Amino acid sequence: MIGVYTQEQQGQKWLQTYRGCSPVFACVLGFTETSQIPGISAAGSTPEHRRYTAIADAEFLYNGPQPHPSYPLPPLSAGASPVLISRAVIAALNIPLYIFNAGLPKPPAVPSIDLGGTPARCLSTGCALDLTTVKHLFAKGIEWGEKFAHSEADYLIIGECVVGGTTTALAILTGLGVAAVGKVNSSHPICNHAQKWEIVKTGLQCAGIGKFGHGFFSQSCHPGKELLSFIEPFTLVAAVGDPMQVAVAGMALAASRTKGVLLAGGTQMLAVYALMQALARHYFLFWHPENVVVGTTRWVAEDPTADTVALARLVGPVPLLATQLSFTTSRYPQLQAYEHGYVKEGVGAGGCAIASHLYCGWSQEQLLQAVEELCHISLSS
Repeated sequence: MIGVYTQEQQGQKWLQTYRGCSPVFACVLGFTETSQIPGISAAGSTPEHRRYTAIADAEFLYNGPQPHPSYPLPPLSAGASPVLISRAVIAALNIPLYIFNAGLPKPPAVPSIDLGGTPARCLSTGCALDLTTVKHLFAKGIEWGEKFAHSEADYLIIGECVVGGTTTALAILTGLGVAAVGKVNSSHPICNHAQKWEIVKTGLQCAGIGKFGHGFFSQSCHPGKELLSFIEPFTLVAAVGDPMQVAVAGMALAASRTKGVLLAGGTQMLAVYALMQALARHYFLFWHPENVVVGTTRWVAEDPTADTVALARLVGPVPLLATQLSFTTSRYPQLQAYEHGYVKEGVGAGGCAIASHLYCGWSQEQLLQAVEELCHISLSS
């Protein structure tokens, strides 16, 4: 039920180490005005809906289906929120849950930990976040990573919800010299690569970052590797990132020193891993990269309109894991839509599914049943 797509030996060793072990789940929420660009994301059918997607997902993640939620899950063009998968697993397995607000338009309507961040401006401005905010979020991430490192849990799952986050991920990866154009994922069934790249290119130009990459904005689709030597990581996040990225990077770096870390997501968590490497290298930070894996869904790992496996290999020696969960036989069209390329991942869905296989050996049928039961209650409420 768990596929290992890159760094197979290291990935299998990680899985063997944490089989039967108990996790804790940290879900870090953020917002970027990039999400308000028409057509940029399918995680909400309108820009207004996308403004509150993370807040609604947090409420469902914490409470499950309720008759009158403060923030209902936003309507989608097709499919259902991946929070159904995450909630089904953490409720059934009683996984401890921490919800972090790294920078949202409004605080969640459920208990959460405010990291003192702010929503990000659109990355196309080249000044998405204030540098002081970026450094503060990293420090808070380190602080909480150290707390998790000394907790009773055996390993830490870190999920995220940032609408528009695959575009900010492309910006961070590109700024770090990773040839990510055409490889990132999207909540759309066919990834909007051209739209993402135009936004990223504009943001990097406005930030003055492109001047270090020879031919960056002419013939080449990505900056030269020499970019790595010139761009300070915090400055890059401030220019074109989002508040989740740097908070999770700090949390994962600190936690990895004593525990396993499962970065639960696809493109966005590969960008976080790349950022972790850059920060550790630039500031000589101690961490254990062998304790960190990226875990997602089969729909992301095998997305025919992206190239997640190639992207993972470009980012570095990180195992890319994926739950083999399938909705092909589901009785709900909202879940069957995943098999047609809609939604794919989010709110730590892939990582939580992986935890269900590791912790109690759930099969495809058991996981599908748990998600369908929650889907039924949600549609009835």
